[in-house]
Amino acid sequence: MKNRPKRFFRKKLNSERIGLLFILPNYLIYTVFVLIPVIWTLYLGFTDYNLMSAPKWVGIQNYVQAFQDENFTTALMNTFLFSIFTIFPSMVLGLIAAVLLNNKLLKGKAIFRACYYMPNIISMVAASMVWLWIYDPGHGLLNSILMAMKMETKDWLFDPFLAMPSVILVNIWNGLGYNMIIYLAGLQGIPEYLYEAATVDGASKLRQFFTITIPMIKPITFFLFVMACIKSFQVFDQVFIMTNGGPINSTTTIVHQIYQNAFQYNKMGYASAMALVLLLITTTITLFNFKYGNQESDII
Repeated sequence: MKNRPKRFFRKKLNSERIGLLFILPNYLIYTVFVLIPVIWTLYLGFTDYNLMSAPKWVGIQNYVQAFQDENFTTALMNTFLFSIFTIFPSMVLGLIAAVLLNNKLLKGKAIFRACYYMPNIISMVAASMVWLWIYDPGHGLLNSILMAMKMETKDWLFDPFLAMPSVILVNIWNGLGYNMIIYLAGLQGIPEYLYEAATVDGASKLRQFFTITIPMIKPITFFLFVMACIKSFQVFDQVFIMTNGGPINSTTTIVHQIYQNAFQYNKMGYASAMALVLLLITTTITLFNFKYGNQESDII
């Protein structure tokens, strides 16, 4: 009887050790590929480092230079514009598509769902190449349609006023299917009796949508908004492929500037400072969303 507590604690200790052994690989991967690079980047942000010589400590000079750099401030503004005009249209269109495809009377829903979701599984590199052809000023699909309609053709990716909207359109097209699938899952989780009770009370379909559907999918909306914020502030691939930041920096973004300074100009310290500014922005937005947007939410 006296040995029972000892055996219990010994067994519990052994089970905890086994549990730690199972999660150890994840912690090692996180430490090697996330934590150490972040700490190293934090250090490089305060140095002058060009890969050819040892880092030289310069204090906050890189950060002062970044906010005096016209290219970086333009990239900041472009990234905010890109995020605003990508996130909200993509979420609204995704919700509309989900509501339409959740209609029990609609036939061929599986085909429509596959068509909407297909762009999300296509590599952004491949998708960007296709949209390069669509936007081609000479033989692109869009200008061919305009010419067929006797309308003036456009230099979609070479006009400073049209380049950013053209890139944004690609991102909305790519993300719509993902938002649609998540919203669709949320809509199918709403109890049917809520709509039946509202119908008995005489509520119209539009009123049911705003008083039942929208509040019930609030956690889904919050989740999609946070993920979209993080993704849109890290936009790089389609910008790099379609415009390389041009024309005259009208489509350059923060990550694009980081890439240029790090790998084209060998300004690793300066690029690290930009990366930390980006990290600070995304962390602030995420924390703000969690504080003010996650109320009554239990999805995350």
